Amino acid sequence: MNDRLPGFALYVHWPFCASKCPYCDFNSHVREGVDHARWRAALLRELDHFADSTPGRILTSVFFGGGTPSLMQPETVEAILRRADARWGLPADTEVTLEANPTSVEADKFRAFRAAGVNRVSLGIQALNAADLKALGRRHSAEEALAAIALARQLFPRYSFDLIYARPGQTVPAWREELARALDHAVGHLSLYQLTIEEGTQFHTLHARGALVIPDEDTQGELYAATQDVLTAAGLPAYEVSNHARPGEESRHNLTYWRYGDYVGIGPGAHGRLTLDGQKLGTRTHRAPEVWLERVERLGTGGHAPEPVATADRLTELLMMGLRLSEGVPLARVHAETGHDLEHWVAPERLARLVRHGMLDSDGSTLRATAAGRERLNAVLAALLG
Repeated sequence: MNDRLPGFALYVHWPFCASKCPYCDFNSHVREGVDHARWRAALLRELDHFADSTPGRILTSVFFGGGTPSLMQPETVEAILRRADARWGLPADTEVTLEANPTSVEADKFRAFRAAGVNRVSLGIQALNAADLKALGRRHSAEEALAAIALARQLFPRYSFDLIYARPGQTVPAWREELARALDHAVGHLSLYQLTIEEGTQFHTLHARGALVIPDEDTQGELYAATQDVLTAAGLPAYEVSNHARPGEESRHNLTYWRYGDYVGIGPGAHGRLTLDGQKLGTRTHRAPEVWLERVERLGTGGHAPEPVATADRLTELLMMGLRLSEGVPLARVHAETGHDLEHWVAPERLARLVRHGMLDSDGSTLRATAAGRERLNAVLAALLG
């Protein structure tokens, strides 16, 4: 990674999907029709609302997430990027990522998104075989997925795609074979997520009644280990728990989150973190698309009132995000965020115990989770922070 500066980012949430995937607990909604001109105007108005309180900042990344942002009109993407440039500054080399599904209908819009200013796409592939794509509720075929990857490689300077593992019935040999296929098409970045059963999803209902069985914990661990082995050998080591990249190809936008930088979140259900006058503020907008839209048109933002982030919570968030990264957390950042060194917050014997057990490592300037620690990060954080 080129530097350790967190950056300043803009996240734009497009809440609509063509269908709801059975494993997804994101703020996504299916609607018969969308008034694109009305939504474009609302997103621009909320952008202006946040720009008014953050003058003079320069964006280091923009991310269009969802939902399914590739269902947006390219004109909306272009309008948002123009306004972001006018209000904050958007240097020519700023990373601009758009999440996209690889159906042929959405891939047909790739050229227009590139012309609008997108220079990186993140494709939701999830699996490379027909049976698992169907089980995951995906609307594309494996052939469409590979065609979309090829088109992204042709049109965009940078691209990434996602796969999900620990799927029902998945074995370690089959996953290794699938990873090898994926690496035939990946260039710089892959995101590899373990399937989790989230409340409120169709998978949660099926799992609760025994109609959906996922691999046991031992197999999940073996699948995770196989992921690390295969990707590291291919030159794409994990720079974060679920993200792998060649050096220099890391997602700059996500690094802003993990390095606990400031970011603006606009659109339904978007969150943000902003440091204003030395105070860290948490922002969040209404999740329901129609409520958000009405409030923006009436008030200029669909957000709740910003909430100060307590100093202890700043420490927790900084460590929770930063220890996901292989680079770890600079201890100077702990002092910058909280006004105290780490020893003020964490008993030395507690830290020493985690180091002794091979979960954490510290060289006096940086605190890192080891590979074993990142695999058990929730437990490590609980033991560290008490």
